[in-house]
Amino acid sequence: MIYLKTPEQIEKMKKAGEILADCHKEIAKFIKPGITTEEINIFAENFIVQRGAIPEQKGYHGYPYATCASVNDVICHGFPSKEALKDGDIVTIDMVVNLDGWLADSAWSYAIGTISSDAELLLKTTEESLYKGIEQAVVGNRVGDIANAIQKFAEAKGFSVVRDFVGHAIGREMHELPQIPHYGPPHVGTELKEGMVITIEPMLNIGMYHAKVDLDGWTARTVDGSLSAQYEHTLAITANGPVILTKQ
Repeated sequence: MIYLKTPEQIEKMKKAGEILADCHKEIAKFIKPGITTEEINIFAENFIVQRGAIPEQKGYHGYPYATCASVNDVICHGFPSKEALKDGDIVTIDMVVNLDGWLADSAWSYAIGTISSDAELLLKTTEESLYKGIEQAVVGNRVGDIANAIQKFAEAKGFSVVRDFVGHAIGREMHELPQIPHYGPPHVGTELKEGMVITIEPMLNIGMYHAKVDLDGWTARTVDGSLSAQYEHTLAITANGPVILTKQ
């Protein structure tokens, strides 16, 4: 079932999104070589709780952390660890904030120190592909219009688009319908309506798009060991166009 949100409910989700965006902005200030993703996870959890909210990912289907921390070839759902980030690494920090029962979800990829030109282009293209998708998130378009805009842009730049993980509607639950893929033909799928709140979260790889999951049951990696990046916003579909609720 698809749940349309009222302007008042969207405003509540925006407040959750502001906490999440502020957390990302603070992480960007101190993330560097030598920092561990475990330290980032502890910081994010404390930040969210101190703002009167709940880190929604912690405990979700048994997931043990407040954030996902996906380094280099990890596509998504990486576990925070005690291993220090190194110069040249890239890492995606993904988190969901619950404020008074309303959720916001956003992931951001970070360059650690000086990264390669290939990694730099990957991050730039992945972020740009997110906004190409957001441009299509207007009343009357279909989910496929978002997906196709992302795929066309990413593949034209030489990157592959992950198929196994998708965006989704969000509200009181982390994953609501419809799902939002990041590849496929235009003009197909669910029609976008005023009041929908969705995440768009493209994951691009330098190599093949295929994923494999570690024995922990969560950590998804590229099958060929190539770098992967992800950027994600939560946004509302309104009569005046898309409104980003997790804008930094």
